[in-house]
Amino acid sequence: MSAAATPTTEASNLGSSVRITEVFYSLQGEANSQGHPTVFIRLTGCPLRCSYCDSEYAFYGGEKREITDLIKQTAGFGARHVCVTGGEPLAQKNCIPLLSALCEMGFEVSLETSGAMDISEVDTRVSRVLDVKTPGSKESHRNRIANYALLTPHDQVKFVITSEADYAWAKDFMVEHHLTKRCTIWFSPSFNDVQPKALAEWILADRLPVRMQLQMHKYLWGDKPGH
Repeated sequence: MSAAATPTTEASNLGSSVRITEVFYSLQGEANSQGHPTVFIRLTGCPLRCSYCDSEYAFYGGEKREITDLIKQTAGFGARHVCVTGGEPLAQKNCIPLLSALCEMGFEVSLETSGAMDISEVDTRVSRVLDVKTPGSKESHRNRIANYALLTPHDQVKFVITSEADYAWAKDFMVEHHLTKRCTIWFSPSFNDVQPKALAEWILADRLPVRMQLQMHKYLWGDKPGH
């Protein structure tokens, strides 16, 4: 994807808008595209209130932006990778055409979603990164079980582990829903709750078929918004 690219006719004719908290350029800190220079499009609003949320500032406010304008701004960064995040992006219906428009432009697109919203209409070119809510999140009752049958090897699932009890729950959950046969599974320690070494040792002791990740951006920039 080059900075000189212009939107396709299909994208230009969308004529729809989304509410945006911020658009910024940084290194991807998580998941399969970790380390890649990435444009982040953070949509405003979320119906969940997870205990470990690090983007509460995106719950309210924001500004309405036309999708075509967002495409132009995104192309201007000259990056190949784009991550649509939130809040909960799928809480806005026009997130769906935004994702498709980004794919049409040739970007490598990922979607960070709580897993509480229906993913069935998301463009299959998008790598859907679902956050399975553990009991420690206080929102595990919001997990949309129907989503898991829709996952493909192009998608990813993330468990944020807040305690050893969360870890045990996550082990059982991924077996119950056959997640290891569907897509990449990430276990991530909640930044202020679980020591990374402890989680690593649990995974090794149990020989889990998962990948562990740390939020690289937090080690580089802390909790500063826009990174």
